[in-house]
Amino acid sequence: MKENVVKNKSFTFALRIVKMYQFLCEQKKEFILSKQLLRSGTAIGALVREAEQAESPADFIHKMAIALKEANETEYWIELLFQSNYIDETAYNSIKTDLTEILKLLISIIKATKQNAKK
Repeated sequence: MKENVVKNKSFTFALRIVKMYQFLCEQKKEFILSKQLLRSGTAIGALVREAEQAESPADFIHKMAIALKEANETEYWIELLFQSNYIDETAYNSIKTDLTEILKLLISIIKATKQNAKK
């Protein structure tokens, strides 16, 4: 069976988000922004998993599109946490790189699925 790259990357990313959330709460005493990050950052992988059981190509595209929206929201929270000095540049660049990979994968999957659905 072929490896599901987006599934694996989104799960690993969710683990990083959970750890970042724990750091922000315990070390920085930041509870509001970090909760938003936790929700959107872990939703990406959950939606990818949901898409695996999609009822139709349209349902699959819809679930992946929502995952893409959550990834975009996560990007916002990460940038905000960086710009407000809750996370340093090293942490920001590292997690941003992972998120950019996921964003590219989701966009590619959505485009390819839409093209295949037209055939």
